[in-house]
Amino acid sequence: MSTETVTEVFVEHRPVLMGVAYRMLGRVADAEDVVQEAWLRWSGADRSDIRSPRAYLVRVTTRLAIDRLDRIRSRNEAYVGPWLPEPCATDLAGTVPDVAERVVLADSVSMAVLVVLESLSPLERAVFVLREAFGHPYADIAATLDRTESGVRQLAARARRHVAEKRPRYEVDPAQQRDLTERFIAAAVEGDLEGLMSLLAPDARLVGDSGGRAQAPLRAVESADKVARFLLAVAGKGLSDMSLRFMEINGGPALLVLSGGRPDSVFQLDVAEGRVQCVYIVRNPDKLVSLSADR
Repeated sequence: MSTETVTEVFVEHRPVLMGVAYRMLGRVADAEDVVQEAWLRWSGADRSDIRSPRAYLVRVTTRLAIDRLDRIRSRNEAYVGPWLPEPCATDLAGTVPDVAERVVLADSVSMAVLVVLESLSPLERAVFVLREAFGHPYADIAATLDRTESGVRQLAARARRHVAEKRPRYEVDPAQQRDLTERFIAAAVEGDLEGLMSLLAPDARLVGDSGGRAQAPLRAVESADKVARFLLAVAGKGLSDMSLRFMEINGGPALLVLSGGRPDSVFQLDVAEGRVQCVYIVRNPDKLVSLSADR
């Protein structure tokens, strides 16, 4: 295999590798580091006995991500305030033509699911990502993780049960979610308390991630009334030279707030049964680097 072919093969599979690494780690920079390390392994490997480059690369990436999870979790234990995954700009409608596949991918990369995945063990998380997001056969996952197929099935069942308990799956129409998001943001900007309350589930929550680098609540805000009043107080303060941009982030509609042309925060809603269940706000500037204003 020529050097050019080696590079072409890796570039072809890189989106899948990033998808696996990001779902495993919840941070774009960490995922990029893992994929770069996978490239070094691939470029320096003896490829004469590699029958499936994709399987080899997914296996290497998954194992590297598992190794990295321990370091990340130690770092997150010292994190100031709630931790949320780094927002990741997506374009599933433009890159995944199959609607059913797009729904699965969007759910697997959503803020709500990634938060739940943080509570899984590294092996459970790897099995869940490979099986639920990418549909890998149990036998292939077992080979990737050096586990028996029966052991992998047990890990998958445990992970699915945990995710279902923490985050029941709801069918959400993308157009309805976009409409609800726009109405929610409009109500917040206009100071419409009744409008916000009508869109929030009674037990709605708001989770803000600043890492101690920006203003955000250090604990989750609980109940529709408190969430609505908090959002109105924030909207009332405003930002200098503020602009708003709707984007697809983590597989769903989100609002990127810019101040002076620079990303200031990301708002995204977890929607179920026509109501907002949770409002996610990411303000840690380190987690907004990839959402540059010129995207």
